Amino acid sequence: MKLVGIDEAGRGSVLGPLVVCGVAVEEERLRYLERLKLKDSKKISPKRRVVLSRKIKKIAEYHPVHISASDIDLLRSKDVNLNEIEKIAMRKIIGDSKPDMTFIDCIDVNPERFKNEIEKFQDNLKVVAEHGADDKYAIVSAASIVAKVERDMAIHKLRKEFSDIGSGYPSDPKTILFLKNTPYNDLPDFVRKSWSTVERTK
Repeated sequence: MKLVGIDEAGRGSVLGPLVVCGVAVEEERLRYLERLKLKDSKKISPKRRVVLSRKIKKIAEYHPVHISASDIDLLRSKDVNLNEIEKIAMRKIIGDSKPDMTFIDCIDVNPERFKNEIEKFQDNLKVVAEHGADDKYAIVSAASIVAKVERDMAIHKLRKEFSDIGSGYPSDPKTILFLKNTPYNDLPDFVRKSWSTVERTK
């Protein structure tokens, strides 16, 4: 039986991509992921995440989907909300990995509704959708870690070009200062201009 875990990084960020990642393994190889004692990427140091991400990629398939800031803005302008944007990425991951069973860190307030919706993505697909799945299931923790490392790499590349942009999150004073100091018409395409955070800085 083939399993895939799915999680994201960068959902709440105002800068850079949203990265949704799937990590897929045959059930008999799951124990190799479990031996790494994985947990939610937010509870692991950046250096440790990089090390673990490399190990995960040696054990499992990985399917990252990068959704750019401009694509997020375009979809939101068409009334596609963030949950629906993530589901587009999840559909691609499931289509690429062709699992028998999917474990997902649930993005809907109603896990049962979300589970039923994802199960329609593929015939005979079983879905486990729970809040906090990235801390409970090693395969979702693995997806969380790979997604976070991919997202960090994307932000690192942007920092090389634009220096003080911070982490990209609205809670980061450097990010807010960057937005305040950049005229709206000069905002680069890695800024999610549809975010209310951007409006509040102008």
